[in-house]
Amino acid sequence: MLQINENFLNLKDNYLFSTINQKIEQYKKEYPDKKIIRLGIGDVTKPLPLSITNAMEEACREMSQIETFKGYGPEQGYDFLREKIQKEDYDEKGIHIDKDEIFISDGAKCDTANITELFANTNTVAITDPVYPVYLDSNIIAGRNKIIYLPCTKENNFVPELSKERCDLIYLCYPNNPTGTVLTKEQLKIWVDYARENKAILLFDSAYEKYITQKDIPHSIYEIEGAREVAIEFRSFSKTAGFTGIRCAYIVIPKELVGYTKQGDKISLHSLWKRRSSCKFNGVSYITQRGAEAVYTEEGQKGIEENIRYYRENARILREGLQKLGYEVYGGINSPYIWLKIPNNQTSWQFFDELLTKANIVGTPGSGFGPSGEGYFRLTAFGKKEEILEAMGKMQRMA
Repeated sequence: MLQINENFLNLKDNYLFSTINQKIEQYKKEYPDKKIIRLGIGDVTKPLPLSITNAMEEACREMSQIETFKGYGPEQGYDFLREKIQKEDYDEKGIHIDKDEIFISDGAKCDTANITELFANTNTVAITDPVYPVYLDSNIIAGRNKIIYLPCTKENNFVPELSKERCDLIYLCYPNNPTGTVLTKEQLKIWVDYARENKAILLFDSAYEKYITQKDIPHSIYEIEGAREVAIEFRSFSKTAGFTGIRCAYIVIPKELVGYTKQGDKISLHSLWKRRSSCKFNGVSYITQRGAEAVYTEEGQKGIEENIRYYRENARILREGLQKLGYEVYGGINSPYIWLKIPNNQTSWQFFDELLTKANIVGTPGSGFGPSGEGYFRLTAFGKKEEILEAMGKMQRMA
């Protein structure tokens, strides 16, 4: 008899954003004439800079010429892109990362899930709460049942506290999705020191680092002394360069990182990930990587910075508009996400339904991000400015 992986049965029936889409579709069937303003899923709305699409067009033309045609590429990524990342994202910021410590992938969501394959199911996993759902779900699918929530609420200023129980794998996402909050170097140093003392690994998702505006907030975990010994960093071109429909990201695994066998022997995590990639991944397309390379050109940087400023302005409008309406609001300064406290003791799904039916606005219920998300609601700044302003007007009339 064929048996399934019964760990899937331990997941919630539906993925958070699938449930949201189902509710939207049902509402549209009942009220087809209503315009819905979508501020739920964090998908970009500004088009790619022309310099990036031009580079991809040129790469397409290369594929039609025998002299420049490309077949299978290196699973870890082409050197031309890895060298750009090394120079622009790390070297110029005073951070030492070797080119071959950078692995190009098709998305941070995939990387943060796939990285779990390197670690035994007996490890204890710590996850900040609320949290991006893939961190939790991927570990449940892998069969890990030792999962510790690290509550992040206004009572502790959204700063996760060290667990009293020893942790082996620790997920940190900063700027945070969904709360939009950040940690200082001093606060991150606590986690780096903990990981070094306990032979643990930090899984640091910095997909939103380009939205940081405050000077004292680190953009990379490797700005923290000792982090190369204990941290894996995940980055993405999705929200920074508008690649949500293109798919390109990268993961950094320093050679100092080690895991341990049952006998206590040290094993290189860099080598394990390289082996895993060679076995299970054929690499990101040449055309996509040429587009990602163009992100680092002068024209590319100008274009994506213009887009990021647009989303930052949207976040400001949301943040200040909601504050004027009397909401407690977090995020929106170093992040494209607004995290608001729901009034009147409503549940997050009740608030979702009210916002949809009374104002035709879609957001994301906080409970979908974990127990500590209940009573909160996420709105994204990745919309069109005119719709952001329209949404604020509707919420004002609804108040």
